[in-house]
Amino acid sequence: MENTITEIQMACFRLGDHLYAMDIMRIKEIIRPQKLAVLPKAPLFVEGVLNLRGAVIQVIDLRKRFNMPLRDIDQSRRLLIVALAGRTLGVAVDEVTEVITVPAADIKPPPQVTDGVGAEYLIKVCLFGEELVMLLNPDRILTWSEENELGRVQEAKELQSGAELH
Repeated sequence: MENTITEIQMACFRLGDHLYAMDIMRIKEIIRPQKLAVLPKAPLFVEGVLNLRGAVIQVIDLRKRFNMPLRDIDQSRRLLIVALAGRTLGVAVDEVTEVITVPAADIKPPPQVTDGVGAEYLIKVCLFGEELVMLLNPDRILTWSEENELGRVQEAKELQSGAELH
């Protein structure tokens, strides 16, 4: 018997007027923003790091990552704690709207030209009701060189924190 995926569950979130989604299996949890420690020399889209139950997690702002205009932080802002290859990352979004289940047959390749986010960040798109939902690829949010750079910056921050404790 063939194991075919017929539906995909996605957590939907907004960045401005656009609706995005991420496979629910990649999201560990969704939390309210917390106080962050700033990482010196980190890329501009990196907000800082947070301590989540003993784990140091880097937080990136998707608005900054996608070169979108900044907006005031309000009560609807959330952090998606996302599993990437070998690491956990916090992803700041304007608001999380809902979890949807979409038939796999309704999920299509992204158009060649997209409004807002470059196609390099997208896996697929689908219609949910009357709205276009853009499914993000969490593994493409950071480039390989950015992941390496952030790893070095975080290691330096952890060494600094350890030295301050002694």
